[in-house]
Amino acid sequence: MAGPQSFTPRPVRPSRPKRRFTLAQANSALPLVRRIVGDIVRTHGMVLKLQSDIERAANAKDQAAVQTRLDESVTRLEDYVDELSEVGCELKDYQVGLIDFVGRHESRDVYLCWKLGEERVGYWHEISAGYAGRQPIETLHEKP
Repeated sequence: MAGPQSFTPRPVRPSRPKRRFTLAQANSALPLVRRIVGDIVRTHGMVLKLQSDIERAANAKDQAAVQTRLDESVTRLEDYVDELSEVGCELKDYQVGLIDFVGRHESRDVYLCWKLGEERVGYWHEISAGYAGRQPIETLHEKP
């Protein structure tokens, strides 16, 4: 029997051209995004637990049973990620549920940034800046 498979999140690849969101559109998408991201975070946690369980399995039979559950959980996680990419936003972190929506500011793309637990999209950052470069949304002056 092969050893346990380690889950490495695959890159999120939108299945359609990059969608650009206004701040209002991003906030309108949050009820659906919040549900999907909650499922992603929970399922990712289960995948990590099952990976640990495989390592502690007492014998090959127990290991095989856990591997089956792990495979099912990974498939479910990939389905949730695909569902999220259909919305048009980008998943940046499986554990905390960090999401970026592509927006526009002064004729360039920027990210409108949200993470699970936040009420609304309250931050933005330059594409190259990442999470550490988050700034309050009030500093972003959207052009109509």
